[in-house]
Amino acid sequence: MKRIFLFILTNLAVILILSIVLNLLGIGRVLDAQGIDLDLRSLLGFAAVFGFGGSLISLAMSKWTAKRLTGARVIGSPKNEGEAWLVNTVKRQAERAGIGMPEVAVFDSPDPNAFATGMWRNRSLVAVSTGLLRTMSHEEVEGVLGHEISHVANGDMLTLALIQGVVNTFVIFLSRVVGHLVDRVVFRTERGHGPAFII
Repeated sequence: MKRIFLFILTNLAVILILSIVLNLLGIGRVLDAQGIDLDLRSLLGFAAVFGFGGSLISLAMSKWTAKRLTGARVIGSPKNEGEAWLVNTVKRQAERAGIGMPEVAVFDSPDPNAFATGMWRNRSLVAVSTGLLRTMSHEEVEGVLGHEISHVANGDMLTLALIQGVVNTFVIFLSRVVGHLVDRVVFRTERGHGPAFII
């Protein structure tokens, strides 16, 4: 239930922020002055703000969100030998990759799993599950950590967010065009938006 609440709250906050950005940019209307046809330039601006904005805001919040949704505990100062080994291994690999030391976290899950997230290479998060630490040898865990560190070093999270922004922009743009056409042809809406555009 907590995850669903955070998901809904986050999305409402993103929509509010992007709506303010749209108003500041003056891209509030996607119909022409007569309210009949789409203003494709305004629609593309609208789609780009929501497409890229949603993607980049999600990336900016990714560390905070990942920690909350997985219940990950960041290792500030290691409490045992295993945590010390984990932090030292990440530190060694980060230095080798030429990036800043990521936050290291452990989350409770019986499944072997790991992830890296964060908007910036030098302020990222690498997290592993308790299941991964229990079922894999040090060498195997080191390989998984190397994989995650390589994502951070290559800037994969930002690259994927930008790709997602492009995809989102075109999906929003095309879905609004199709919705507008369905309203005009099927629902015979002559002015404004009909149900297909809103859906």
